[in-house]
Formats: sequence, structure tokens, C-alpha cells
Amino acid sequence: MIADRGLDTEALDPKYARLELERRWLVDSSARPALHGVPFSLVEDRYIDGTRLRLRRMTRGDRTVFKLTRKYETERPEARPIVTAYLTRCEYTVFAALPARALAKRRYPLSFEGRGWSLDLFEGPLAGLALLEAEAADETALAALVPPPWATKEVTHDPRWQCGALAQTLTMPE
Repeated sequence: MIADRGLDTEALDPKYARLELERRWLVDSSARPALHGVPFSLVEDRYIDGTRLRLRRMTRGDRTVFKLTRKYETERPEARPIVTAYLTRCEYTVFAALPARALAKRRYPLSFEGRGWSLDLFEGPLAGLALLEAEAADETALAALVPPPWATKEVTHDPRWQCGALAQTLTMPE
């Protein structure tokens, strides 16, 4: 018997998606470690109008990666299915012509107590905003995350702090 993956099945269980397990915190920039000499990636996102698609250009030095991503909404924002397609520069240019809300940030990889973290420092209208995030391999590791002392407030469950929402308003939530 052949399994049928009809539209109802595809919509409920995206076949090619992976589960992204992550949590996010606001950061006290005056207390965080100095970033002098820490390599960073410039992350330029375009949230395509009328969709849940994010077009991303990530640059570090002379290397650039282009991606088209869709995160699926779930009741648990810390555990969302995500699908990513890697694009050529020409493909990126086609999608970049679509109307979108732009957001830029510098992403710094940091280590705290033997674990990797990503510190995002936003640019443009959101300059001054710093968010810390960490991904985990499984639910147990996700729940066990203990952020550095300079992480001030967890915002994982507050949709106003998702980058798509920040790109929509280009203002920091209160």
C-alpha cells in the first residue's frame, strides 16, 4: 500500500521541514561581554509582504549565503517547523524585487559556560536592540537552557519580539 500525502497531511505535517528549537532573551548591553575582535555575520532580512517568507542574506568577510525561509506558526513559539531553501545570487535578486519589510542586524557567536549563543545587535530604526538566542538539539536541552547573567528577560513567548513582527513595526515593544 502506498501512503498518500494529500493536502490535509502536507498542511499539518510539512514533509521537508525540520523542528527549530530556540529561545530568546533581551540583553543588557552595558553588562554583556565586549565584542572587540569577535567575528560577526551581517544578517539582512526581507520579510516578503503578504507571506510568512523571509529572504535572508548573510555575509561574513567575503562569503555570502542567500536563503528563503518559512517558519510555521505553532502553539509553542520555541518549537516551530522551519523550511529553508538555499539560493543563488540570481535567485535571491528575483525574490529581493518583491515588496518586503527589511531588517538588519549583526550576529555575534558567543560562548557561555561551554554552550554556543547568538547575540543579535540590530541596526537602523532598531539600533540599540540586542537579543540573545540559543538553539537546542532536543526538548530537554531547550528547557535546561540557562542564559548568561546579562540576559535580562526571556521573550520567546512574546510574539512582538519575533523578527517578523519587529520588521513590521520597526519599533521596540514596550
